[in-house]
Amino acid sequence: MENYYGVIAIAIICALVLLMGTMKQKTGVISTFVLRGFVGAVGICIVNEILREQGINVMPGVNPVTVLTVGLLGISGFGLIYGILFYRLL
Repeated sequence: MENYYGVIAIAIICALVLLMGTMKQKTGVISTFVLRGFVGAVGICIVNEILREQGINVMPGVNPVTVLTVGLLGISGFGLIYGILFYRLL
């Protein structure tokens, strides 16, 4: 039974080392995603304030789905979020 736990521990350590190597190569992609998500969340807050002052009742919330959409798609995801909400107004 102890050998079984030892084999599992070695397998987990090997998987972590492989994961760290992969993450080191992908840091550019991850940092771009995080930056887009942060800027998108700030942009949504700013556009919501502008629309609220104009009396337009279209306000998407900043939640994991919107941050994920903007993080993955960038400015087109930002437009997609507002496009869907404006379409619902029609």
